[in-house]
Amino acid sequence: MTFLQKLEYAAARGFLVVFRALGPARASDLGGAIGRMLGPLIPTSRVAEANLRAALPERDAAARRAIIAQVWDTLARNTGEFPHLGGLRETASGPGYEFSGAEHARALAAAGGPAILLTAHCGNWEILPAALRTLGLRFAFFYRAAANPAVDRLIIGLREAAMGEPVIMFAKGAKGARGAYAHLARGGMLCMLVDQKLNDGIAVPLFGIEAMTAPALAVFARKFRCPILPVHVERVGPARLRVIIEPVAYAQASDDKTADIAATTLWMNQTIERWVRAKPGQWLWLHRRWPKAGGTGGSKESLSFLKKRNKKLF
Repeated sequence: MTFLQKLEYAAARGFLVVFRALGPARASDLGGAIGRMLGPLIPTSRVAEANLRAALPERDAAARRAIIAQVWDTLARNTGEFPHLGGLRETASGPGYEFSGAEHARALAAAGGPAILLTAHCGNWEILPAALRTLGLRFAFFYRAAANPAVDRLIIGLREAAMGEPVIMFAKGAKGARGAYAHLARGGMLCMLVDQKLNDGIAVPLFGIEAMTAPALAVFARKFRCPILPVHVERVGPARLRVIIEPVAYAQASDDKTADIAATTLWMNQTIERWVRAKPGQWLWLHRRWPKAGGTGGSKESLSFLKKRNKKLF
C-alpha cells in the first residue's frame, strides 16, 4: 500500500473504533449532525440542486435546500450506522428494523429462485442483506470496490459480519454481469440497485426526463421468467429503519425483446420514482442521474450496443 492508502486505512479503522463505542443511535445522530453541517457546503450539493430543479420543479428553493440537507443527513447516518449493522435486529421500537410486507419475502423464499430483488439508494439500503436473510432470502449483489484494497476488505468484512456468512458479490461491468447471469441460471437470487446512471444503458423516463438506465434487470428477468421483488428502506429514526417489501412482479415477455426490455425498465423507473416522491430527502440525489441538457441517444441504439457486447445475456 502507498502511504496515503495506509493513512486512509488507519482513518477508517479509527472511525470504526469511535462509532462502535457510541452505540447505534448515538452513532447515527453524530453522523447525521456532521452530514447536515458539512454536506450542503460540499460542491456535490450543486448536482443535487440541479437534479431537484429538473425532477421536482414544483419545489421552491427553500424546499430544495431542506431536501439536500436531509440527503446529507441520511447518507451520514448510514455511515455512522455501518459498524452496527450486524447488531441491528427486527424490533418494535428503538434501534433496529421493522418490516412492511414480510409475507411477500417469505413466499418468495418458500418458492425458491431464481429471483431478482429490485431496490434503490433509499434510506439505509445496507441493511437489506442482513434483514432479508431473517426472512429466508439470500441474495448476491453487484458492488463497486473501494479504490483502497485494505478499506475494501474492511467494508466486505463488516458486510459479512452483518450477514453472519460470506456474501456473493459481482463487480460492476461485463464480467460481473456474466457472473450474475450464471448465478441466476443456478437458481440463485440477485439484488440490484438500479437507480444510478449507466452511460451504456437505455434512455428511459425518470421523473419525466429521459435517463440512461441499466436494462440488466429487465434482461435477466425476461430471460429467466423469474419474479422481481421490489424492496426499499425508509428511515424512521436514529438507527431505526423500515424495510418495505412489495408484491412480486414479472418482466414483460412477448415476441419483441426490445419492447419488452424497454417496458420493464420503464416500470422499474416508475417504481423508484414512486418511492422517491414519498421520501425525497432519503434518496441519493448527489449523482448525475440526468444529462445536463438535451438528448441522451435512442434506447434502440443503446440496446443494440449492449447486445453486441454481451450476446449471451440477450
